[in-house]
Amino acid sequence: MWGLPAASLTSTILDLVAHHGAVAVFVLMAVDALLPVGGELIMLLAGALAAGALGVGAGGLGTGPTAYVALATAGALGYLAGAMIGWAVGRRGGRDLVVRHGRWLHLGPQRLERAERWFDRFGNVGVLVGRLTPLVRSFVSIPAGVFGMRLVPYSLLTLVGSAIWAFAIAGAGYGLGSSYERFNHGFHYVEYAVLAGVLVLAAYLVYRLTTAAKVTRRDDSTR
Repeated sequence: MWGLPAASLTSTILDLVAHHGAVAVFVLMAVDALLPVGGELIMLLAGALAAGALGVGAGGLGTGPTAYVALATAGALGYLAGAMIGWAVGRRGGRDLVVRHGRWLHLGPQRLERAERWFDRFGNVGVLVGRLTPLVRSFVSIPAGVFGMRLVPYSLLTLVGSAIWAFAIAGAGYGLGSSYERFNHGFHYVEYAVLAGVLVLAAYLVYRLTTAAKVTRRDDSTR
């Protein structure tokens, strides 16, 4: 999703949810449980569609409170499914997985250390708090598995946290209702800011990889 041009991000999500409804929300939120792909935007737009903001329903669900509940539930369950996959990955791969492949999971050693401090501070409740905390939300799943948290309390706390979050964000979108066009125009500026941030991050990663390669070649030449 990050590879899309900024101007098409909102329209792409709207198109997916409008055509595939709860299925699209479920899949997108499952991904967001592992990698930050804009869960807030997904649920906000799902709520706006449920309110009939664009004059269309969501994947045959129509509009109104029933559509809102269906989409919010799909978001919460999708997030739970992705979170359980993340837990299983962390449980099976352990710290070695993060050390070797953390950069592809947006979960490097430093971020894992912060997650460990997070769990040390809050214990199992850290899962619930993390699901309600921006930016932290997508970096709880794999560490929970790495640190050996038991599946049952992890799943229950994730379900509660994701349900509260999904219904709240979708409810905000639902409340926008007829004001959606004004909201959509203003949100483009947020999209541009996100795109700029992604480009800066990409440039930084290229710089780090280039620097590391130069250091490696220099070390090899001195041996």
